[in-house]
Order: sequence, then C-alpha cells, then structure tokens
Amino acid sequence: MSGKYRIGLVLFSLLGLGASIAALYVHYRVMVDPSYSSFCDISATVSCEQVLESSYGRVFGVPVAAGGAIWSGLVLLLSLYGMRKSATDIAQRAAGYVFVLATIGLAAVFYFAYTSFFVLKQACPLCMTMYVSVAAIFLLSAAAAGSLRDLPRRLGADLAGLRTSPTAATLAAVWVVASLALIVFFPHQQTVSAQGADQQEAAPTETLDASQLAEWHQWLDRQMPVSEPTVLPSGAVKVLVIKFNDFQCPACRQAYFAYRSIFEKYEKQFPDAFKFENKDYPLETECGMGGQHQFACEAAVAVRLAHEKGKDKELENWLFSTQDEFSRDHVKQGLQQLAGVKPEDYESRYSQVSKEIREQAALGSKLGVTGTPTFFINGVKVPSLRPAYLDAAIAYLLQKAGATS
Repeated sequence: MSGKYRIGLVLFSLLGLGASIAALYVHYRVMVDPSYSSFCDISATVSCEQVLESSYGRVFGVPVAAGGAIWSGLVLLLSLYGMRKSATDIAQRAAGYVFVLATIGLAAVFYFAYTSFFVLKQACPLCMTMYVSVAAIFLLSAAAAGSLRDLPRRLGADLAGLRTSPTAATLAAVWVVASLALIVFFPHQQTVSAQGADQQEAAPTETLDASQLAEWHQWLDRQMPVSEPTVLPSGAVKVLVIKFNDFQCPACRQAYFAYRSIFEKYEKQFPDAFKFENKDYPLETECGMGGQHQFACEAAVAVRLAHEKGKDKELENWLFSTQDEFSRDHVKQGLQQLAGVKPEDYESRYSQVSKEIREQAALGSKLGVTGTPTFFINGVKVPSLRPAYLDAAIAYLLQKAGATS
C-alpha cells in the first residue's frame, strides 16, 4: 500500500474532524444564545444555522455533527496509527476498515445532502466540507484497501490484539471515552416547563456605548425597507416588528423568551405607536413551505383559534414552554385548557385555517424568508440581534418618528 494514500486519509480525516467540531460549536452557540450569528450564516440560502437547527440536525437527540466528529476521529486513528507501516497486512486491513466506514459515511452523506439541498433548500458550508472529506476518504481507502474478504474473520483478532499493544489500547480507550462524553455531555434541547418559563432568569443586560449606538443607528438609516405593505407601519403605528415564526422551532422559542420583555415594555409605553406581530412560517409541508416540524401547522392553527378568544398570548407561551412535548393531541389539549376551544371545533376548522397560514407562509417566501425566526423592523429584514440591539433599534425608530409615551 502506498504511503501517499495514508497521508491523504490523515489530511481528509482531519478536515472532517475540524468541520464537525466547528459545526458543534455553531450548534451549541445557537442553542444557548438566540442572538448568535455564525460565521457560516452567509445568506438566505447559505446557512449552517438553518441546517443544524432543523429536525435533520439531530438523530435521537444527538447532533449529527457529533457523529461526524466520532467517525472522523476513528478514521484518523486507523489511518495515522493502524496504517503507519504501509507495507504490512495490518496496514492493508486498516485501510479496509476505513473503506467500510467510508461506505457507511458516504451513504449518510447522500441522505443529509439530499435533505439539505432539496428539503430544507439550504447549503451549509461546514456540512459541505464534511461531504468532501467523506467522499475523498471513500476514494482513497478504496484504492488503498486490498481484498475485504478476510476482514470479518480478522476483526475479532484485530480487536483482541489491542490488549497486546499499550499504545493502540490507549488510543482506542481515548476515542471511546471521548465519543461517549460527546454524546452524553453535549447539551440537549431542554424542555422548558410552563412554570419554569415564567421564572426564567432574565438575560444579562448589555449596555451599548455612544459609539456603538451611533454605528447601529447609521446602519438602520442606510437600510431600504421592502415594499410589502403588511410588514410596514401604518396609521398611528410608528414601529412595527414582524416575526416570521414556527412554534416548533427551537430558535423561535429562544428568541421568544429573549425578546418578550422588550416587546412588552414598548407595548406598555407606546400602545399606539409600537406593534409586534407574529406571522406564520411553519417548517412543514402541510401548511408551510416545507420542512420536518411535524406539528408546526397544528400549533399555528391553535394559536389563531385562541386569538379569536383573546387567549393567543397565553397559548403561545404555553406552546413554547412545552415545545418538546408537541403532538396534535398536546396542542389541542392546551387550546382547550387555555382558550376553551373544544377538540372537535379545532378539527372542523383546521383545513380552512391551514389555508390562511399557507398564504402567510407564501408571503414570507416572497420576502426572502427561508427559515425561522426571521424579523423585519419597519420593513427592514434584520439579522439575528442581541437583545440590547433590538431594544436600541425600537427606541431609536420611535424617537425618530416623534413618538412620545
């Protein structure tokens, strides 16, 4: 076996490991900080965040990126240590094991690439880096591996041989422990109970200095609003904040709790001049623009029916607080408890209300919305904002419009 194959396998496994670790970092930051904007969130259709936070970003609660890191780590060990003596049978068998791993990895790549490009309609740069790594490892290992016929028979003996090599045993133990630690200790999407949601600790207060405020105001002044009337203020309203929302979206839940107090403050101080409004953009094919949030349409319908009873805010809070328990029956249960809408009434009106939601989702797509949450302030599409910047934007636009409390 040529040593050049080993060098290539080591380099591409390092590339895959680096991309996976970077994806895990982005995944973690998006989970804990709704205002975080990743370095690979480039445009409406090129975004790591939208892919990693989708339902395809985890398997049984474990981030797909964690699987990529574990897989890349094992390939790296087999290439770096198992193939260190290129002219031996051990090195050729190690290349064979890498080829088997690469075959499995390539099948996973085809699946996730399909869901990314054709279902989510998003291109994730870190994911594509991993795709390149897996494809390259597949081709290199295919060239380096000999016959695979003896691999099943020799696997047991090779694993048993770890006991006779302290270095190999140590490396294997490190890989196993690191893999288990990554699966167990990487934060899972937390279920926020209804009681806990109302008692959440307030986000740390950030103070913007004069130069930051001036720069932020200048940025706002330079933006051109869209021409769509439904996202522009009218009448007495001077500042209109629109959120394209999915009640099953974890990032929407995080934004809800991070921004709720800001919206409540301005609604109280400027009841005529300030308005915040949700618009539905369910990431589900049934009434939205496609996606895998299975009960997003059910939740959106329920909130609209609760709105007729003046209980939409209560139901919205309940849905975000119990997001990880979503099912059709769970949504109907909350609607009946909080708004008094019976399950049979919900079912009878579901089809018609779903059509209205689909129209609103189509509006979002027309405006360039591809994921949730997406915010517009006075018709200007804004990036993910830290709470202090959102607060400052509303205050500045109200002042600019001459609104007084």
